[in-house]
Amino acid sequence: MVSISTYRDERRLFAVIGIVIAAALLALLQIDFARQGRTSPITATVTAISTYAQLAVALVTGGLRSGVSTAVNLPQLARDNAALRSQNARLRDENGLLNEALARVPAERDVALAALKHPGGVPATVIGYDPEATQHVITIDRGSKDKIARDDGVVTADGVVGRVIEVAPFSSKVLLIVDAASKLPAVIQRGRWWSIAVGTQTRVKLQYVSQDAKLRVGDVVVTGEGRSFHAGTPIGRISQIAPPNAGALYETAIVEPAVEFGALSRVLVLAK
Repeated sequence: MVSISTYRDERRLFAVIGIVIAAALLALLQIDFARQGRTSPITATVTAISTYAQLAVALVTGGLRSGVSTAVNLPQLARDNAALRSQNARLRDENGLLNEALARVPAERDVALAALKHPGGVPATVIGYDPEATQHVITIDRGSKDKIARDDGVVTADGVVGRVIEVAPFSSKVLLIVDAASKLPAVIQRGRWWSIAVGTQTRVKLQYVSQDAKLRVGDVVVTGEGRSFHAGTPIGRISQIAPPNAGALYETAIVEPAVEFGALSRVLVLAK
């Protein structure tokens, strides 16, 4: 009776013999391809596997090196990032200041032109207005310390703004000519016809104009000599003429102001 160990030895022997035969066949195959000057499939396969293995090792090694380099440089990168953020914030602030200065150029130019027309005028900045618009009044940053007084005229390079109605040491309030409480002597430049310019809350209305004036749309209206203005400062242009009434002694007209009140920022006070 054959023992189990004998069968095991025989299987091992057959396995060894099979490996030797396979190795011999592979060797013969390699020799045959070598004689023909061609690369055997076995060599190509081994080469490909070796190449991919080397590539994988290189990638892993490179990743490890990059990770280590990043970890080492992380504090410096954080400092550089913080410096860039600070520089960016500073540049934004400087850009905002430059834009604001550029936006002020037209107003500064206008007040300089107004000063040429009215020597001795006091430049002022508009610092407030009536938010409820119950009165068309603005507040300026000049007051009694700057020799500002009630009824002083206020102008821009374009024309009449209004007159001072209230004075404090460091500020004053100005009633705009479009307010219903505003009244000032006016002259239609063409023909020198006199009238009274009264505010309508949005524009100016000319009252007591002689029927002989023969007004035209587009006629220029300027100030007459008075306590707040000298003669000749532009008020605006006639935009509408009321239909004549039979037997009326006077006619009326609507004037579009020369000044854009919604964009006021700098004015000139005609201090006495």
